[in-house]
Amino acid sequence: MRSLIVLGLVGFAAQLVDGSLGMAYGVTSTTLLLAAGTNAAAASATVHLAEIGTTLASGISHWRFGNIDWKVVGRIAVPGAIGAFAGATFLSSLSTEVAAPIMSIILLTLGVYILVRFTAYGLPRHNLGKPLRSRFLAPLGLFAGFVDATGGGGWGPIGTPAILASGRLAPRKVIGSIDASESLIALAASAGFLVGLGSENIDFAWVGVLLLGGVIAAPIAAWLVRHIPPRILGSAVGGLIILTNIRTLLRSDWIGAPGDVQATVYIAIALVWAAAIAYSVREYRRNKEHESVEAVEAVETELRRPRAEEEPTPA
Repeated sequence: MRSLIVLGLVGFAAQLVDGSLGMAYGVTSTTLLLAAGTNAAAASATVHLAEIGTTLASGISHWRFGNIDWKVVGRIAVPGAIGAFAGATFLSSLSTEVAAPIMSIILLTLGVYILVRFTAYGLPRHNLGKPLRSRFLAPLGLFAGFVDATGGGGWGPIGTPAILASGRLAPRKVIGSIDASESLIALAASAGFLVGLGSENIDFAWVGVLLLGGVIAAPIAAWLVRHIPPRILGSAVGGLIILTNIRTLLRSDWIGAPGDVQATVYIAIALVWAAAIAYSVREYRRNKEHESVEAVEAVETELRRPRAEEEPTPA
């Protein structure tokens, strides 16, 4: 019973992050399932089955808040579903001994990317309003869908930063569109796992609890996306993913690191993680202060303009 409650909280927290950041539900949930000793393919299958419902709830919530660009959804979702089905069948064919470390490496790579991307650069906003073309979105969707299924997550960590980096879509629209399209990716990946694994290797009680937690969090996250600083959240989530997957790799048969080495690595990662969060907080506050100063200057300029126009012209 306790494990189910913990899973429900994991689903809630993961969807809260995913719905407000546009990533990390699958990566966070799969990471924790792997840490609990779940089979790699079964962990990814469990998460993707839950995501069918959570992403649908999240998509509806984002639609109600006007956070979706349906043209982007249409161009990225179908290639993403094809990639997800292929990735699920590929992962199902691997042995547990091979699959678990491979998945941890994928998740670790995504965690490093999330941490560096959001800590160092924040959210780009240039090129807003320019169209996103199919020749960019289709390959992106295919690749992100494949990694999502094989890594237990990756649709958001790959798709969201890639579209944000283009600077052509407002951040809340990027997050809402990625979340809305993920329902099709989760459905395709789940179909691939059911074909490759069958249903006997999946704990549907875990699926249900993860789903329940995610559905409760979805509308809250869609509202919070306008208020939570994504830069800080990205740094926090990236560090968590790195720390958890380093733990899995160090304890795997591939490495088998002794306890003192593991402790040293954990301390080093924790220090880097804390520094990254502190830096993100500082940069966020500095940017807010800069924006406030610019806003005040703009108001003062606007207030001075009528007075200048009323002054008599010198003779």
